[in-house]
Amino acid sequence: MIEPVSLQQVDRTYVRFRGRKLSFFSGCDYFRMASHPTVLRAVSSGLARYGLNVAASRMTTGNHALYRQLERQLARFFGAEDALLISTGYLTNLVVAQALAGRFTHALLDEKAHVCLRDAAVFLGCRLRSFKHRNPADLARQIKRCGTDSRLILLTDGMYAGQGTAAPLADYLKILPQDAILLVDDAHGAAVLGATGKGTPEFVRAARHRIIQTTTLSKGFGVYGGVVLCSRALRGEIMTQSPAFVGSTPLPLPLVNAALAALALHRRHPALRTRLYQNTERVKSALAATGVSLTEAPGPIVQIIPSDARQATRLRHALLAAAIYPPFLRYPGGPPNGSFRFVISSEHTPAQLERLIAVLCRVCSAPQGSDLSARQRSRKPGPRPPRGRRSRR
Repeated sequence: MIEPVSLQQVDRTYVRFRGRKLSFFSGCDYFRMASHPTVLRAVSSGLARYGLNVAASRMTTGNHALYRQLERQLARFFGAEDALLISTGYLTNLVVAQALAGRFTHALLDEKAHVCLRDAAVFLGCRLRSFKHRNPADLARQIKRCGTDSRLILLTDGMYAGQGTAAPLADYLKILPQDAILLVDDAHGAAVLGATGKGTPEFVRAARHRIIQTTTLSKGFGVYGGVVLCSRALRGEIMTQSPAFVGSTPLPLPLVNAALAALALHRRHPALRTRLYQNTERVKSALAATGVSLTEAPGPIVQIIPSDARQATRLRHALLAAAIYPPFLRYPGGPPNGSFRFVISSEHTPAQLERLIAVLCRVCSAPQGSDLSARQRSRKPGPRPPRGRRSRR
């Protein structure tokens, strides 16, 4: 095994790599909340007030009023009936599946769903059918093969991490039987997509009463842990019927305090999302105008798949020469030979964005006059504006 690269964070948009300070366009901290001074102060004050760890399950002696406070505020922010904090984002889908085990005949899984959803499907105890990635037509075919007496649950990401594409949840709901439900892992969409940051369901205007939305607090909120946004009844079922919940130590209270601070920042400063969209639009529009091949997607992610090893090496060298860390990744479910995954944040400066644009346009643009160049210039680039009904604040 090759040990992953070690990076040292310098400030909110820079890292130190092999002795050099480089702009950082990677990770999943879309608002750089993990290094926001207000969030860091909340960790310190929480540590002084609550200590490091409750050292017990919430179902024994490890419960605390601060957990319920954050759950109620998250439910209000996302427009859910209730919420339940889970130790990690990965575990959110597993505890839901354990609570719902035995209720379905078939689980329908997007072929590129995150591995945590595949693991969750095992706990459902039913037959598993995969459908083509973000393809409602193939979903309809798989539903038909399940039979008329089937009881269905669909498992999908909300916003996909590799390219920032959104699952067509509203289309899925139109196709599925009325008693079917969606389990949506919205780790990357929560706080990022939608007019008020409610995530992928809000962005695609999908009715949430048939959706169980799970997410992490480590991306859009920059902290740690996971949350299930669900009905009050399902919350109770998870707490009593999920061994993974009952047997786990909950989040350290200093991190709960930090999550409350991050949530408050989102409520008080909706301009954070505006700035994220503007930065993303700036980069994607400039790249598309010069023929860089991009997938149309609302998320703040630019995926570059090198045509060959030579282009990958050339891009890596060009990025380092421009003092930008080269975020080349090989991740399960992604391109088999890897890709560069650039993440635009709300906190990158105009100068950082322009340097990134200059490198990508120089190395990755299609040759003038090529079919690709003409096709890229003819389409409307960049993410669409946030969708969903705006709520009063």
